[in-house]
Amino acid sequence: MSFAFALFRAPDAPTFLRRVLAFDAVTSGAMGLALIAAAGTLGPLLNLPVPLLRGVGFSFIPFVALVAYAATRSPASRALGFTVAALNAVWVVLSFAVLLTGAVTPNALGTVFVAAQAIFVGILAELQVIGARRLAA
Repeated sequence: MSFAFALFRAPDAPTFLRRVLAFDAVTSGAMGLALIAAAGTLGPLLNLPVPLLRGVGFSFIPFVALVAYAATRSPASRALGFTVAALNAVWVVLSFAVLLTGAVTPNALGTVFVAAQAIFVGILAELQVIGARRLAA
């Protein structure tokens, strides 16, 4: 846990949580834009449906707005931290469910792409839970 605090150079829990949320907003925004702009290229490369990739990219817009809002609250909001972490956890479950149910049939690169982004989001969710738990109740 001290590694995570060092990673985000946070002297305290509120700063740590806001920085993790800001990082989530930036990375989610970048992924959303990439999916919207490059769905036509990524779809065939990953063997994933282009409309699915583009739709996922557009679905990131309200999420990024919520996470950016949460990141700018001062004092940091424990409830918003847990809410974003829960949404991220749902994303992880749905990402793996899409792979495991056969709803899509990505190639090996597509499978790695979906799994890797889910693991990344899961790590962010855990860091958000750590930050939110460390805030005074």
